[in-house]
Amino acid sequence: MEYKLAQVDVESEVKKVTLKEIEEISNTDKTSIIYFDRTNTGKSLKLLVKHFDKQDKNVYIREVKFGLDENDYLYEVHIL
Repeated sequence: MEYKLAQVDVESEVKKVTLKEIEEISNTDKTSIIYFDRTNTGKSLKLLVKHFDKQDKNVYIREVKFGLDENDYLYEVHIL
């Protein structure tokens, strides 16, 4: 499964990462914070949480709003 990362700036393209790449990031650091694009579905993020729960890791997901429009948000995922 692929996940879309949040854009760093308006002109950059959306980068995609696989679950395996996210695992590698979380294994190198004790705590990882990854920002995902709002176009990721809630269902796919729940699958991400389930995957890391099986590995005895805690995952916290939060919506971060960065503008006044209701579509101006992204997902902040903490993997501990």
